Amino acid sequence: MHLTQLNEECLLHLFSFLDKDSRKSLGRTCRRLWGVFREPSLWPLLRFHSPSELTKGNFVLGPALRRLSISWHSSRVKVCNIEDWLKSAFQRDVCSTHEHTVSDFLLQVGQRCPNLLALSLSGCGHVTDEALALLLRSCSFLKTLQLENCVRVSDRTLEAAALYADSLQTLRVDFCRNVTRAGLQRFRGKRPAVALEAERSADMIPDQKPGSNWMCDRAAKKPLWY
Repeated sequence: MHLTQLNEECLLHLFSFLDKDSRKSLGRTCRRLWGVFREPSLWPLLRFHSPSELTKGNFVLGPALRRLSISWHSSRVKVCNIEDWLKSAFQRDVCSTHEHTVSDFLLQVGQRCPNLLALSLSGCGHVTDEALALLLRSCSFLKTLQLENCVRVSDRTLEAAALYADSLQTLRVDFCRNVTRAGLQRFRGKRPAVALEAERSADMIPDQKPGSNWMCDRAAKKPLWY
């Protein structure tokens, strides 16, 4: 019996055991299997481990997506986390290859995946408040939002979550240095039923604008790093 003689349900079950690359490779062998690869119901869960994986085209974004995780643990994350005005030309070149990748991807998720229930981002140093706000407006069923070491995320994301994420049950903002204690308190006041956690976020040194006092301010706050 040839593989393509199996019915759609059996083929989807078979594909479900494969990773993203294997699904795409098998799908490209014939038109029938490509149709199975493109079936949105095959993709309720997506996990990525670097921004480059978001551009490989070995997955499908669709209304079946329920859980999305982008977790980048690399030495380059440290470069991304440096404030833009402090980066060297080389560091800016490193970041230029991927600085818009995650935010642009989240815009696509907002447009194609309205039934998303859980989003987890870790080490996404360039993801913006604007991209997250647009996603929160589009994905009205989102229940869990976890942000870790996303240095551009600020109180504006908390404000968007309070305003748009009506289904939100859990919010974590860990090691996000531009989230303030006041922002956390405002969110808790507006959405007391949401389980809110923020490890170290409100205690870290936020971004500073170029100026004569920034080094003094950082020196004064140095103990907060320990």
